[in-house]
Amino acid sequence: MASPPDQRGPAGTTSPDAPLDKKLITYWSLWSWGNATVSAVMVTFVFGTYIASDAFGPDERGTQYLTTANAIAGLLVAVTAPVIGQRADRAGKRRLWLIINTGIVVALVAACFFVRPEEGFLLLGVTLMASMTLFDEFANLNYNAMLVDITDHSRMGRVSGIGWGAGYLGGIVLLMIVYLGLIAGDPPHVFGIGEDDAMNIRVVALVSAAWFLVWALPLLLTRQQTADQDAVPDERISVVESYRRLLGTIIGLWKEDRNTFWFLLASAVYRDGLSAVFTYGAILGTTLYGIDPADVIIFGIAGNVVAAVGAFAGGWLDDRVGPRMVIAGCLIGLLSSAAALLLLTEERTIGAAEDPLLTITPTTAFWVLGLFLCLFVGPAQASSRGFLGRLAPPEKAGELFGLYATAGRSVSFLTPALISLMLLFIGDNMAIVGAIIVTLLLGLGLLVLVRNPTEPAKMRDWSRKS
Repeated sequence: MASPPDQRGPAGTTSPDAPLDKKLITYWSLWSWGNATVSAVMVTFVFGTYIASDAFGPDERGTQYLTTANAIAGLLVAVTAPVIGQRADRAGKRRLWLIINTGIVVALVAACFFVRPEEGFLLLGVTLMASMTLFDEFANLNYNAMLVDITDHSRMGRVSGIGWGAGYLGGIVLLMIVYLGLIAGDPPHVFGIGEDDAMNIRVVALVSAAWFLVWALPLLLTRQQTADQDAVPDERISVVESYRRLLGTIIGLWKEDRNTFWFLLASAVYRDGLSAVFTYGAILGTTLYGIDPADVIIFGIAGNVVAAVGAFAGGWLDDRVGPRMVIAGCLIGLLSSAAALLLLTEERTIGAAEDPLLTITPTTAFWVLGLFLCLFVGPAQASSRGFLGRLAPPEKAGELFGLYATAGRSVSFLTPALISLMLLFIGDNMAIVGAIIVTLLLGLGLLVLVRNPTEPAKMRDWSRKS
């Protein structure tokens, strides 16, 4: 049964039956369409790979520097995100900080053009990449919190799904453009740019920055009112006081709103497993299932398209059965697909050995089951955002989404640590599948403690005396 709607609508709308502002939702989704270039192009498939190459020194130096820098950025996000969100909430400047952080991310992406393939540019490259990741988290914090401004309780699932699906598709469209125009084939490539001094890869940074800026501008420049713009600025408080109030919020969640507390913990655990599907998918495909390395990017494109379809469909289903059921169903689907992958690392036949009805090769199994994994990741991520959006009062949305980011960062070690531990006993990359299964099972177990949201969280300001 769908969760009953509340009376909170976009920009102060009081009726749950009032039409949503489709133009504003479109602009919000276009921002995600553009922003996906950061993860899909810069971090995962193109520029991150460039920084990790031997052009920047021997002994995997690029990878070592980049992972260290990203770890530092992740720590900064974990420590600062909730307070940054809280201060934006209190000042009523969520949209302003989205503009500022988006501008910083665009500038950092563009600046990657100056990273030449020489060891002396390695520090510049990892600094830009890590800073880009840091400010992208801050931008997404305010972007996610805008969900409570542009839709109401009863339609939050579909809006979140549309935005998440747009992000998947936007990243893949740009990835195809830069791959076909700047990477595939012999130089000069389709866009007429050669590979001397890695110019074609460096130009990817300029194309990515322009792509994000163009698609973000409609949301950043819109004059349409949101609930955030109606916020009454709070008194000026120090950073120390912000952290004291944050601690009060966490204590208040535990005492007064245990459901939100458990959701933040459960989602942090299973989201780590969801991230691992994309993080380690290429490694699994090439090392265990016989995927040609040249086909990895094709699988990545197909996987993201499937994830987008899942996000769209999951958002529609979310509003009808509630986000908890969608998330639980996706986790069960992921666990089933991963378990099947464990059994198909060798060729299997169905039917008589001398005349089998069907032969399943590991490569075929990975394509089919790998795409099933991607199908379930999209709606699980979108419904998680919608779940928290339903729980978050507008005046607390930034702080809660900051806690959401912090909780995720605080357990981001879980799957990698399980992989390392299992490798000691298993000895090959099947440990990756096993670790993902354990993480998702743990997240599903914690989700049992969570109830479907039926109304926004009601939290008092624990920093003040009643």
